[in-house]
Formats: sequence, C-alpha cells, structure tokens
Amino acid sequence: MMIEHYFDAPFSTDKRLQQQIQERLVEAILAGGVSAHEPLPSTRSMAERIKVSRNTVSLVYERLAEDGYLRPVSRRGYFVDERYVREQLAIRINENARHALGGERREVDFERRMKVRPSAQANITKPANWRDFPFPFVYGQTAVDRISVSRWRDAVRIAGTSDHAPFWMNDLIDNDDPMLIEQIIRRALPQRGFRAEPENILVTIGAQNAVYLIASLLCEEGTRVGLEEPGYVDARNIFAAHGCQLGPQPVDSNGIRITSALKGLDYVYVTPGHHSPTNVTMGLQRRLSLLKAAEEQDFLVIEDDYEHELNFVGAQRPALKSFDRSGRVIHLGSLSKPVFPGLRLGFIAAAEPLIRELRALRRLMYRHASALDQRAMAVFLAEGHYDAHIRRQRESLASKWKTMLREIGRQLPDCDVTMTTGGSALWLSLPRDVEAREVARRAAARGVLVEPGDVHYLSASPPRNRMRLGFAAIAEDRIAPGLAVLGEVIRESRGRATA
Repeated sequence: MMIEHYFDAPFSTDKRLQQQIQERLVEAILAGGVSAHEPLPSTRSMAERIKVSRNTVSLVYERLAEDGYLRPVSRRGYFVDERYVREQLAIRINENARHALGGERREVDFERRMKVRPSAQANITKPANWRDFPFPFVYGQTAVDRISVSRWRDAVRIAGTSDHAPFWMNDLIDNDDPMLIEQIIRRALPQRGFRAEPENILVTIGAQNAVYLIASLLCEEGTRVGLEEPGYVDARNIFAAHGCQLGPQPVDSNGIRITSALKGLDYVYVTPGHHSPTNVTMGLQRRLSLLKAAEEQDFLVIEDDYEHELNFVGAQRPALKSFDRSGRVIHLGSLSKPVFPGLRLGFIAAAEPLIRELRALRRLMYRHASALDQRAMAVFLAEGHYDAHIRRQRESLASKWKTMLREIGRQLPDCDVTMTTGGSALWLSLPRDVEAREVARRAAARGVLVEPGDVHYLSASPPRNRMRLGFAAIAEDRIAPGLAVLGEVIRESRGRATA
C-alpha cells in the first residue's frame, strides 16, 4: 500500500514514538495515500511493517478514530472516514478551478498601499541561534531554570483540570481571568508600592503590547511624546508608527532629567525601575520631580516597569505609580519577562476610564490574552512559584552582576561601565576611537554575542562606541573567558583605528 511510503524515514528520538506514527498516518490520510474503500493494515501487520509494538499501533488507531480520521468497522478493521475523502476532493476541485482562471497574473502593488513601513525602522537585531554562541551576552533572554519549568508545567496541568477548565474554555470576550487579576492585585502591585481595584487592571500580551495599545488609543498624527535618550527602541518605533512627534529627553545616572524639554509634551514614556538600555534606576527625588512637572505642565507619564523585581542593591524601589495623586501615571508591568520571556503576559494599571477604553480597543484587536495562559499564570502566582523563581533569579543575577563588574574592570580597563543597582544588563562605553558595531561583528565571528548601542538613540548622530552586555542568558563561568575575547577584539579594533 502507498501508506508504507510514509514510514520510509527512520523515527526520531526527539519525539514520542506514538506521536510520530500518528503524525505520519494523518499525513498519509490527508494526502490521499490511504484508500477509503480498504481497511488499514491490521495492528499486527502494521506493527511488523514499521517495527514497533502492536500495542503502540492499537493506541494510535484508537486515537485517530476518536479524532474522526478513522472509523472502526466490526470484524473488518479501521477505515478512513469518507468525510475526509470528500474534503480532499473539494480541495482538488478548488485547485483545478484556480488553474482554470488562466490568463496573465497581475501582481499587487503593496508598496503603494502601505501607510507605514515598520520594516524600515531601525530595530535591535538578535540572531535566532543565539544559544549556539559560546558567549551570549544577549539581552532579553534568560538561562533555563529547570525548577520553574517544572513548576510551570504543573501550573498548566492544574489549569487544565475540570476545576479550572470552565474558566478558560469559553471566549472571555473583553474580560480577563478574575483569578489572575486577583493575583496581580494581591501579589504584584504591593511589591510595587500601590494598590488597585479590578477595574484598574487590564491584562496584555506583554509590556510591549501594552505600549502599542496605549499609543493606539491616545496618539494620532502630531501627538507629542517625550522619550528617554537613549531609550527603548520598540517604544520609539511604536509611537513613530502612530505619527507622533518624538522629543528626546536627556538621561543621566539618575534616569530622565527634568528639563525645559518636557514643556509642551502630551505624554512622557519612561523606564524608571531599570532604564532601557543603561539599566540605571531613577532616584526618589527625580521621580517626585517628574510627577510634579507632569501636574504643572499637564502631561501623562507612561511608566514601563518591565523589570521591577530585579534590584540587588538596597531595598526595592516603589513604582512611580505609588506616588501618583491624580491618575497621571499609566503603569505597565510584565509577568513573563522575569520568568519566561516567550510567554508574553503583562498588565496595565491605570485610571478606570482609560482601562475601560483600552479594554474595548483590545477587544477589536485580539479580544484577550490566552485564557489558558492567564489561568496557568494565576496558579503559578497563587502557589508561590513566581516569588520563588524571582528569589532564585535575583540571587543568580546578583552573582553574575558582581562577576561582570569585576571582570570588566580587570579585562576591559579602557572601557567605562555605567553603574547600576541591578537588572540583567550593563551599559558599556568603549574607547572613543572604537566603533561598537565593528566590535560586535568581529566578536560574533569569535563566538561572543554583544549588542551595539547606537540603535537606542533617536538622534541622527548617536555615539558609536556604546554597547549593551546582557548577562541573564550566559552561564557565570563563561563570563570571564567571554569578556577576555571581547577585550582582545576591542584592542585589535583600536589598533586598526589608530593605524
């Protein structure tokens, strides 16, 4: 039978055998490789042909019958369900109809129709295979925490039980999981120094999605937005894509500076917990000064507190929102970045009228974040796994942070590092005659992955000797040898520049 063709290739060791057999049989059925008028080989015969146990084949046949691909016929065996044969016939008819259109195909001029070109914006680029680099000083990725992976697996399993399934099986329309909202209010917000009611919280697909929702609701052509300089690239691109006038605001070792450049702005976007990209933390007086300026000059503050939990020096800093007296601060938080960046869960905490409209806007975009992920995160928080993960991560990152500072001082003596109180990256100034992009290119060829810093500047003539070194994803024992290679590349680049 033609079905045997689908089992020519050996089975992989990366997947369960039963899963691979099922996938190949489904492929054969949908491709018309199995006759609808003849039964599939018996379980004994099939097992002998593909050299697996009969029980494995029986389980696969039963599962395919449950899913509707096969139908069991008493004393005759398993047959392909004719419904799928008809579907395949309909597909072939459609294909023939498309061919019958004939004539010359007229291409669409999409360039003429596009109103914005996000792909033309300057973006941070990171290789997808960053794990293959021996020394990945890459920001925004994390090392595998096997304990948290196991606990998350448990949370997903619990969320899938009959007690929880009714809460995520149905469309929430524009609502969020009440259990997750409760956990955010009880566990996340008190650590940030403020409280809120359920009507003040909206769950998002990460903090960056929160920025996009806010820009979509509040911004239009000509809206004036102040951004830190240097600053978060994706936020800058989001506001630019909405037609905003962007005003760069200078940053020092204490965060955004309160200057006359704030006058006339509608919104100011800041990352006070850990400034992106330098990772400095805004001090108390600077925070109070920013809020005072917001009240006096009538602008709103968008606070992106994406990495609140990761301070290693001194007490945790309360969020800007904790000092907000008039509802001018729109607080953005991430639930997934400190744990699993790929999970993409965050929240907005703001005044009720704003949350109400953001909820209506979100409904038009994607209704709500995955209800299953929301419930799993709620379980993860409720059982204390989130806090336990943060404690482990803070301890690990604090140790790496100390190693980074020590080794930069020892192996990169001609470079200046911006002092921080925590976070997962450091901002480095190379010698003035060294270009960070050239260093990054040469370092990557030797297994060291680093991030040039010029992309973080709004200015047309940014400094070319800035670099961000992430250390969350790299093993601590790889930091010193990685920085040794980076130091060699910097010295070689400096020698070329001098020559």
